[in-house]
Amino acid sequence: MNSQNKPTVPTLTLGNDVTMPALGYGVFQTPPEETSVAVTTALETGYRHIDTASAYMNERGVGDALSKSEVARDEVFIESKVWISDYGYDETLHAFEKSSAKLGLDTIDLYILHQALPGEFDRTAEAYRALETLLADGRVRAIGVSNFMSEHLDRLSVTASVTPTVNQIEVHPYFQQREVQAKNAELGILSQAWSPIGGITFYRDGQHTSTLKDPVITDIAAAHEKTPAQVMLRWHVQEGRQVIPKSVTPSRISENFDVFDFELTPSELAAIDALDTGARGGPEPEDVTLETFGREIPEA
Repeated sequence: MNSQNKPTVPTLTLGNDVTMPALGYGVFQTPPEETSVAVTTALETGYRHIDTASAYMNERGVGDALSKSEVARDEVFIESKVWISDYGYDETLHAFEKSSAKLGLDTIDLYILHQALPGEFDRTAEAYRALETLLADGRVRAIGVSNFMSEHLDRLSVTASVTPTVNQIEVHPYFQQREVQAKNAELGILSQAWSPIGGITFYRDGQHTSTLKDPVITDIAAAHEKTPAQVMLRWHVQEGRQVIPKSVTPSRISENFDVFDFELTPSELAAIDALDTGARGGPEPEDVTLETFGREIPEA
């Protein structure tokens, strides 16, 4: 894609009327020392949404790229997440200070809870109350959650004063979480897809396979002269999800951004919908505990 002819990325309007790009760039598992270069490449490609998290340990790299970029701050939508080790009201307020300092930002556009922490949900509720305070104080523009299942959203609604604007969940052709997506829609919460192209190997029809090699997806890709990854990202965009692919390879960063010059047919969308296996790739949200997943988030 010619960098001088970048497509216009459509925006999605959150429940509090804040808008965010439909396609963003994720830095999950990007080594801290590679993050600044990767984010710089993404910004130069045309991405205007960067998704990071305190637990990724690379917020400082994101901030470094932002500080060096010629793209104006108000043109870039920055999202970060609070890790479970920093849940609790005061703890989460401090977690924001740590993240904002590493990012070099006074305001974070979208700040979300990274997991539901079901076994200690009182701490989750207090962490979310801190997000509401940050929102009221203008330190964040929107708040949300990640990896919350329907029952977790119900539990949060008992104490929350502000409905989450986003629920970032694992969604790709082999694991679609339609029940959670429906619950999000019912509550006016945007479904945001992590691992949007299913970047892991699955056991399907008696053998190991990958979404990138699935014949349904590869046939659709061939018909549009696109890659399987581009087809899957287009599937998300057309079905109304916000999507955050990740890569540190410049050619793939560019490839993942080039999904706005074709359209999948209703039958193609339905064919991809039919690929759901119900097999989760990431951790089971109900199993996330401080004992197994807790980690210290450093001050600097």
